[in-house]
Amino acid sequence: MTNMAERSAVPHPTGNILHWAFGYDLLVWLLSLGKEQTYRDNTLNLVRPKSGESVLDVGCGTGTLAIAAKRRVGPSGRVCGIDASPEMIRRARKKADKAAVEVTFENVFVQKLPFPDAAFDVVLSVTMLHHLSREARRQCIHEIRRVLRPGGRILAIDFGGPVNERRSWISHFHHHGKIDLSQMIPLLNDDGLQSVESGAIGRSFGLVSDLHFIIAVVPERN
Repeated sequence: MTNMAERSAVPHPTGNILHWAFGYDLLVWLLSLGKEQTYRDNTLNLVRPKSGESVLDVGCGTGTLAIAAKRRVGPSGRVCGIDASPEMIRRARKKADKAAVEVTFENVFVQKLPFPDAAFDVVLSVTMLHHLSREARRQCIHEIRRVLRPGGRILAIDFGGPVNERRSWISHFHHHGKIDLSQMIPLLNDDGLQSVESGAIGRSFGLVSDLHFIIAVVPERN
């Protein structure tokens, strides 16, 4: 049984931090109608991590996507997951241990990533940006650009489209309604990332629709 702190979403000057790790997994299972793994696989199919690549999952939650990414990149690849919630990171580490998968999980904020420049081939940001304030989103994108290698790519997934046209009930929660993912494209461009593909997610995530995606790349050096 989780305690009260783990079941709450705590406001923070830069965004909301979720502390209800077990409840979060239960919610995802319910929203995905028990098909979370299919959703994670479809997510990775958008950006196609390759064997040997380095992947960073920002706002990794309880680690399911990062673990799935590690299986894609194989023994020669590297996967790191970061989250502002210590409860999420503890649960993610337990999942990785149980799955016998080597993923590094760290409890840090996305606005100041503890990695050197050009450290990753792929960065994942899945239903995380809506938790951040506007300024924190700018800082997050700047840090993502910093840690991506030339030719590296980011996949961002979050709620999109006009708020009054969204169909899923969860997309009308207060902080979910603060974001239209397409508005992130100018921020990505400002930091030197080139948007190459964007749009609505073709398959709804169980009871969640209204999810959109952006894929952007760091231009190769001449």
